[in-house]
Amino acid sequence: MRYRKDHLLRFDDNVKVRPDIVFTARKIAVFVDGCFWHVCPEHGRQPTTNDWYWTPKLRRNIERDRRADEVLSAAGWAVIRIWEHETLDTAVERVATIVEHGFEPS
Repeated sequence: MRYRKDHLLRFDDNVKVRPDIVFTARKIAVFVDGCFWHVCPEHGRQPTTNDWYWTPKLRRNIERDRRADEVLSAAGWAVIRIWEHETLDTAVERVATIVEHGFEPS
């Protein structure tokens, strides 16, 4: 199975999405999200300094992730988001399951 790393996808209305790994033939987009940068529900934490900067920045990151998921799903792509704290085995299993067995877009 061929894949691309850090591949820019362009959609209507000049919307651009850059997943970390893309299986173009199967329309599968994989994002590996850092717990801090993407506000992991288990390990994300609110910074204690420069709150005036970090709170809006992290909020924009979450909004950008949601928009990317919506655009990809609407275009028939499967979206897989893996947290940095997930084990390699777990991450590989999640991706392999969808790559091997297919995905029904929601």
